[in-house]
Amino acid sequence: MNVIAKNLSGAGLKIGIVLSRFNSGIGDGLLAACTEKLWALGVNIEDITIASVPGALETPLVLQHMALSEQYDVLIALGAIVRGETYHFEVVSNESARGISDVQRNTGVPVANAILTTEDDDQALARMHIKGAEAAEVAIEMHHLVKKIQNT
Repeated sequence: MNVIAKNLSGAGLKIGIVLSRFNSGIGDGLLAACTEKLWALGVNIEDITIASVPGALETPLVLQHMALSEQYDVLIALGAIVRGETYHFEVVSNESARGISDVQRNTGVPVANAILTTEDDDQALARMHIKGAEAAEVAIEMHHLVKKIQNT
């Protein structure tokens, strides 16, 4: 049996982050946790590019352009969609998630999706540090996993 080991070494990786400005306090918390974890895993600060977009629906387009640029080993989507009083929450949540999944499937570049979808601000605030750090780990792990599979 051949088991591919988990690899969380970020040394030498080029990381692209797309940050939604809507619900900016939560997004800033996600970004702080994510970048702190990336540095802890060996990613150099100069190897991280952050692009901000107005909201979650704009995220997939910028991720796609970053992926197609071939300048990044892996991408991370950060933001928060907090339920409001209308159906708009479902539209934004579903379409942004679908778009992000499409980017990684269509380009082959892994994308860690840490766009929170929560019922209220309190839920988002409670999750932002954990999910931001997890996104960093997921991104690095998926980069190494995909590379290992491609090279076997």
